[in-house]
Amino acid sequence: MSSIAIVTSRGAKRLAAGHPWVFRSDLAEAPSEPAGPVRMADPRGQPLGWAWWSPTSEIVLRQVERDGDVSIDRTWWRSRLAHAIARRAPLATVTNACRLVHGEGDGLPALVVDRYDRWLVVQFLSAAIEAQRGVIVDVLQELAGPAGILARNDASVRVREGLSKGVELVAGQVPEEVEVDEHGVHYLAAPWTGQKTGAFLDQRENRVMLRAHARGRALDVFSYHGSFALHLARGAESVTAVDASASALARARANAARNGVGNLECVEADAFEFLRDAAARGERYDVIALDPPALAKNRGSISGALRGYKELNLRAMRLLAPGGVLFTASCSYHVTKPMFLDVVGDAAADSHRPMILRALTGQPLDHPEILTIPETGYLKGMLLENGEHTA
Repeated sequence: MSSIAIVTSRGAKRLAAGHPWVFRSDLAEAPSEPAGPVRMADPRGQPLGWAWWSPTSEIVLRQVERDGDVSIDRTWWRSRLAHAIARRAPLATVTNACRLVHGEGDGLPALVVDRYDRWLVVQFLSAAIEAQRGVIVDVLQELAGPAGILARNDASVRVREGLSKGVELVAGQVPEEVEVDEHGVHYLAAPWTGQKTGAFLDQRENRVMLRAHARGRALDVFSYHGSFALHLARGAESVTAVDASASALARARANAARNGVGNLECVEADAFEFLRDAAARGERYDVIALDPPALAKNRGSISGALRGYKELNLRAMRLLAPGGVLFTASCSYHVTKPMFLDVVGDAAADSHRPMILRALTGQPLDHPEILTIPETGYLKGMLLENGEHTA
């Protein structure tokens, strides 16, 4: 066996088109190396640079460097991580929490690094990345100077890589809760136990955008810890936060108190049922945030997810007052942007309201989406206005 991974012509063509993944079916000859960085070549022996090698994964190779003459060493890691961190510099003036590394979006496949104030939460999502844990942690400590680093290695994808799942402190100390400052709104993130790595950082700019439209009665559906609701409370007369989780709403109430917000009501309810019952009562809202969890977990669940998105958006549109604004989002990777546009358009048609498209939104600065790597993009949103005339 060679120390170089030989990729089929089809695999090489995929790499040339800008996508870094090589699947097992496109591996012509496996390298003799253990999990970690390996050089690649096509069937003719032409070099294809470096890749992360994960022997048990379906994605056996992830290209990280086109130049096979460089060395994947500490100097390489320092350069790549420093570049990713520098891209986030503009966010320092508006928040103390952001994603420092977004996997393939930053040319570092299977690595996620999130900053929460003075602490970092990392995810090593492939065997190759796990094998380089030591140098990654060392360089992050040098570049970011964190008080502690926590590994949230509880993602199910690690099982497919032949890795164990768990949450592990890898440097310093990390508290159970960290206060996040997001454009002047404060909330608590939970690095050890919270969703994702402790909080939802990817909707930051969308929350600020909707806050600019806050007025009258506002509604935050799938509120979780009340992030949209807290922003809306700055300009609305009243805000209703809806979530099925009592513990999430308890955190939302605590966050409201932390911000001195007194116009927020939390309602524990199923979102579909709440929207249906509110419409039956003839309720109207001036601003609505509709940010459900991923409804499509895989390709087989797409059709059901689309039905769910249509129903949610239709019910929300029927609650929207004339001139009111709705922000609706999908974080389902398997529901593409065209699919989401179509399903929201279908809901608008059935609502019999002239819904005006005010803005299309994607991912923020710290969650870069590479056009040739669809997997780096999952979040899509729309800002809509009910164009009905007021009496």
